[in-house]
Amino acid sequence: MIDELDVAFEEDAESSGSRRGNRARKGRGRSAIALVTTLLLFAVLGGGVYFGYTKVASFFVAADYEGSGSTPVEVTIRKNLSLTEIGNELVEADVVKSTKAFVEAAEAEPKSKNIQAGTYVLRRQMAAKQALAQLLDPNTRLSKGVTVPEGKTAKQTYELLSKGTGIPVKDFEEAAKDPVALGVPDWWFNRGDGKQSAKSIEGFLFPDTYEFDTKVTAEGALRTMVEHFLTVTGDLGFADEVQKNRKVSPYEALIVASLSQAEAGIAADLPKVSRVAYNRAYVKDMPLQFDVTTNYWLQLNGKDPKHSGQLLQKEMDDPKNPYNTEIVKGLPLGPINSPGKAALIGALRPTNGPWLFFVAIDKSGRSAFAVTDAEHQKNVQKACANGINLCGK
Repeated sequence: MIDELDVAFEEDAESSGSRRGNRARKGRGRSAIALVTTLLLFAVLGGGVYFGYTKVASFFVAADYEGSGSTPVEVTIRKNLSLTEIGNELVEADVVKSTKAFVEAAEAEPKSKNIQAGTYVLRRQMAAKQALAQLLDPNTRLSKGVTVPEGKTAKQTYELLSKGTGIPVKDFEEAAKDPVALGVPDWWFNRGDGKQSAKSIEGFLFPDTYEFDTKVTAEGALRTMVEHFLTVTGDLGFADEVQKNRKVSPYEALIVASLSQAEAGIAADLPKVSRVAYNRAYVKDMPLQFDVTTNYWLQLNGKDPKHSGQLLQKEMDDPKNPYNTEIVKGLPLGPINSPGKAALIGALRPTNGPWLFFVAIDKSGRSAFAVTDAEHQKNVQKACANGINLCGK
């Protein structure tokens, strides 16, 4: 009996041990599978992290071409563009792959601030650093620009443009015959003082430095200058403000700006000279007696301008001169030059004052202003004492 029980116990124990062994082996199998699964998961996650990193990193690495590029292409960089705007122009022409790549290259190069406006010969699909180097190389720049200073007449402007572009002066003269066709709105020639308008391009060719395309025409160059004039006066609110506050037409105010541009020796005097013109033309209804209008007429007739003290009385009183302000009341026929922004602002917002006279009293060009002729004569004597040639006039 005992022996049977012992045998049974041993068999049960063996059987039980066998089952525990099976569970242990199964547990080890499941652990192995879990380990493999875990490793695979980490591998996948690791790959995902790497993929995610490279994907995110790509957002911070600027796309760029390699090398010096392929086919040549002309790119025009306009004046006062930011590095980002220059980069945009290069991307549009397919010179660089991204604006960011160009900006990064430019910010790392101190000389990039020297990039000049102009038309450049570059290549398509250049590395950003290569493109920057080309823009800093003066040999890739096709044009050097044309600078038209403030106060130049249309005739003088044609000569400057011709010299800078190689286009004959006569082509500019021909193109300028119809200012409306060049973009000057017809309403700009309206006057409220009952006088005739010159209806010429004079006054509308805004003074500045221009970079023209190598294939520009005379008409295209003049149109660009007119567009610049309209942009500047538009930004100033010139037309609306002079009609509201000065009670004059924009054309009359433009005439005043051109007169002060020619008469004022220093920028600080521009608003005061404009005030004198307004006072004499509209408050006192008297001749301006601005010598510059006589000189303008002389230049239109192919003669050299003269210093005020050298003008002859017959030249100043010339009844054939439609710009005569010596004996004719009010403003002349039209502008006598291209006034700059400061002169436009001076005509827009003249200094308050009752002045009717002014005269340059020193060689710096500074003027003295007076209300009466007696005060004016004293200022003339000061001018004479300072070596300004007005004595005896």
